[in-house]
Amino acid sequence: MTNEKWGQLRQRLLKTVGQNNYTTWIEPLEFSRLDGGIAVFHVPTNFMGNYVSQNFADLILYELNQAGHPVQRVTFKVAANSPTRPDMRTSSPSKPTGTSPKANANVVEALQAAPLDTRFTFESFVVGKPNELAHAAARRVSEGGPVTFNPLVLYGGVGLGKTHLMHAIAWELRARKPELNVLYLSAEQFMYRFVQALRERKMMDFKMLFRSVDVLMVDDVQFIAGKDSTQEEFFHTFNALVDQNKQIIISADRAPGEIKDLEDRVKSRLQCGLVVDLHPTDYELRLGILQTKVQMHRKTYPGLEIADGVLEFLAQRISTNVRVLEGALTRLFAFASLVGREIDMDLTQDCLADVLRASERKITVEEIQRKVSDYYNIRLSDIIGPKRLRTFARPRQVAMYLCKQLTSRSLPEIGRRFGGRDHTTIMYGVRRIEELKTTDGQIAEDVEMLRRTLEA
Repeated sequence: MTNEKWGQLRQRLLKTVGQNNYTTWIEPLEFSRLDGGIAVFHVPTNFMGNYVSQNFADLILYELNQAGHPVQRVTFKVAANSPTRPDMRTSSPSKPTGTSPKANANVVEALQAAPLDTRFTFESFVVGKPNELAHAAARRVSEGGPVTFNPLVLYGGVGLGKTHLMHAIAWELRARKPELNVLYLSAEQFMYRFVQALRERKMMDFKMLFRSVDVLMVDDVQFIAGKDSTQEEFFHTFNALVDQNKQIIISADRAPGEIKDLEDRVKSRLQCGLVVDLHPTDYELRLGILQTKVQMHRKTYPGLEIADGVLEFLAQRISTNVRVLEGALTRLFAFASLVGREIDMDLTQDCLADVLRASERKITVEEIQRKVSDYYNIRLSDIIGPKRLRTFARPRQVAMYLCKQLTSRSLPEIGRRFGGRDHTTIMYGVRRIEELKTTDGQIAEDVEMLRRTLEA
């Protein structure tokens, strides 16, 4: 078949697929050769080849045979000298060492995928008890094998490693399965693309593009809560990918059931897979993170010493946010290098005075609720919810008592955090635990154990 005949065949395809699809997907195809019943076309990117193969290959095959060309199959290959189309380029940083050269082509650049951070790999992720389950689940998904749980939902507070694991999964999939279309983006970017498609009247293109990915990764899904149209499109995209057995990975700052203004059908869909909590870091994990980062900093600042007790001090004092912890260590090394001093306790307290003041232990109502629910092995929603079974009522009263003792919140404020309860209900719960502490040794032990854990 000559290029002239391919040009004629393209005009027939134009009438079938419409101008929009023709311009985007058919016109860039370049006929290469017919080889043993296989028609080979050159495409600008792997993504375009994969997308056309999934959505237009049967139509092209039909038109070829109708034109008298005995073709059994069509394939799409990126020409060795084919430049990347400007609208397909990605701003992602270079891949980590060991990633396949093909890997850069397997993210759906046409959707403006978020760039991946080269620092966020599995090798640089420090595993401890608070995050070991999330790490194991992320590792399993990153193998790219058969989908075992869909979706995988990773949730937790700021700086606990959700985004790190999301990036690590994407990097690993690039290395292991370069042929897969892996799309990583934030929920905000999903909404932006959706609104843009509505404005430009390109909803069909939007739907077809998102439904063509093999792995969809959406960070901070709580962002779409309260945005009805975006939630509806996300719901349909989710269903379409699950029906095709495509992997979906989601992160959020809370469990799906606890995200306010998220539609029930979206919550239900997110909860149908594996939902994993990244718990707040404990002292051992924070110390492990610091020790790992010290080894990295010593490559930049060779010969710079750090005195005994400094890492332990930082792990104890900066307990709420790993990013702040890592930033404090980076500042310490830079400052010590500039002034030519050893990193000892005096330098640490001088250099990090503002960080240490800001990181003074502030226990929140939400933290108490989560710790109590974990301790009694019940759901957080049962602590907050209306159920009056003793299995839930007693832990709820323990949480109320601890909120009164360990936070500066007023009784009405605490009541609002417990499902909108009246302040008199909180007062009764506090008094009840005070009474039980003197007569029930188990309650007294539970309260003391939880208090120590929260104040650690």
